[in-house]
Amino acid sequence: MIKGKEISGFYSSLPKGIAANILRLNIIKFSKWFALVMPIIVPFYNDNGLSLSEIMVLKSVYSVVIVALELPSGYLADVLGRKRTLIAGAILSTAGFAVYSVTSGYTGFLIAEIALGAGQSFISGADSAMLYDTLAAGRREKEYSKYEGLNASVGNFSEAFAGLAGGALALISLRFPFYVQVFIASTAIPAALMLREPGKRNRKKSNGMKDLIRVIEKILISDKNLRYNLLFSSIIGATTLFMAWFAQPIFEKAGIPLILYGVLWTALNITVGVSSIAAHKIERKLGETRMLTLIAIVIPVMMIITGISPVLLAIPLLFVFYFFRGIATPVLKDYVNQNTSPDVRATVMSLRDMIIRIFFAFFAPLGGWFSDNYSLSTGLMASGFIILLFSVATLFMFIRHNSRS
Repeated sequence: MIKGKEISGFYSSLPKGIAANILRLNIIKFSKWFALVMPIIVPFYNDNGLSLSEIMVLKSVYSVVIVALELPSGYLADVLGRKRTLIAGAILSTAGFAVYSVTSGYTGFLIAEIALGAGQSFISGADSAMLYDTLAAGRREKEYSKYEGLNASVGNFSEAFAGLAGGALALISLRFPFYVQVFIASTAIPAALMLREPGKRNRKKSNGMKDLIRVIEKILISDKNLRYNLLFSSIIGATTLFMAWFAQPIFEKAGIPLILYGVLWTALNITVGVSSIAAHKIERKLGETRMLTLIAIVIPVMMIITGISPVLLAIPLLFVFYFFRGIATPVLKDYVNQNTSPDVRATVMSLRDMIIRIFFAFFAPLGGWFSDNYSLSTGLMASGFIILLFSVATLFMFIRHNSRS
């Protein structure tokens, strides 16, 4: 069992019970991000007759499912426990890939995306809350950004090496990676079953929908500091998600052979993994205001520059974007967690992911429409300018409010 093994590296300074819980969360992250299908997903969709606009609409449906279930699943995690919702998410995610592996065409993919969206909604929020509560139980919550960075890097390194494996498996057929993905996704189920709820957290007593509405009202209306945290964090999160879906069209525009998609996908995700591990050190060095300003400006500006630049420069610019993506994720999650009480932490983190998906559901079809009707460069530039306006505006509110605190 994991509990009895010596845990080294990042885990060596932690009590074994806490380290084991974090390791299980890392396994769940691995199962979700060892995405064999991602390096070839756009060619797979194209092979099945989907246009870029249809692909983006399909992903928007995925986001809408998450939006619909995000808050209820986060609230259930606060009421019933993080472990139960993580188990449910692991099962639903496995089912989604199982559907993908046996269906063809838009309708089948839509059903799969609905299952995957439901699985994502049950995992997101609950995993970050479980991590923070696990550290807090050992009075180590100040190290959250370090271990969130570790968890993020596990995901990105997993996705990186999956890129190589997925590209190789796709040589057999574009569908074959989905068969293997079902097995990978299923590894999250035993890891979730072995999780332990931190003992010091008092579960909420549920009063149903009224209680949930009261929590949302507190987050969005009463607690201004948390509201600005969520808005800014969600804008940046949606931007990084948006750009990830434009990476493969950029490969295609640059004339990259399909066999090299996996190699580039691997390199990009290794870049994110490395910067995620170093994020807490960079944050400490720059300070909060400089760190946030850098994130707010560089990420959307890189989208604009990528659209303007010649094809040969697009790939190097993607690496710069992915470097800042790795820094942004753990740092922004840490700021949200610092301003959240334990009894609603999963709900708040789920709300963050829900807002990310709302923004993504708006930006993705818009960017896809510009790309299909004008050019990929126009789609990147138009989206980048819109996101930059949102990013700077929310950053201004964030800093202005904090300066009064």
